[in-house]
Amino acid sequence: MSDAPRIRLDKWLYHARFAKSRGVASDMVGAGHVRVNGDKAGKPAHKVGPGDVLTFAKAGRVHVVRIVAIGVRRGPAAEAKGLYDDLSAPPADPPARAPRYDNVHGDGGRPTKRDRRKIDAARRRVLD
Repeated sequence: MSDAPRIRLDKWLYHARFAKSRGVASDMVGAGHVRVNGDKAGKPAHKVGPGDVLTFAKAGRVHVVRIVAIGVRRGPAAEAKGLYDDLSAPPADPPARAPRYDNVHGDGGRPTKRDRRKIDAARRRVLD
């Protein structure tokens, strides 16, 4: 085994600001939601160090991070970002919103009856 320093997984997640508290980080790991180098981490005391790859879900997306440093404290966000390399894909674009119609009032609300008649007439012309 290498002489690289190692730290508890829950403590590292807390230092890197992926969890609001050590308790939340511990619950994440204990529930089996964190993988270390592709294997499920069974306990919060699992030791991790530089070079390990973590995979976990947070805020509706899957994060894949490589540990660069272990850190000694939970510092500011800029310091926390220096503890890992983010390997996950960039977040997807938000889903498209429903189309808005320009009605006579110009507020982009629901189409009026007159607007709907125009839309229906245009659709019928396309089908003919």
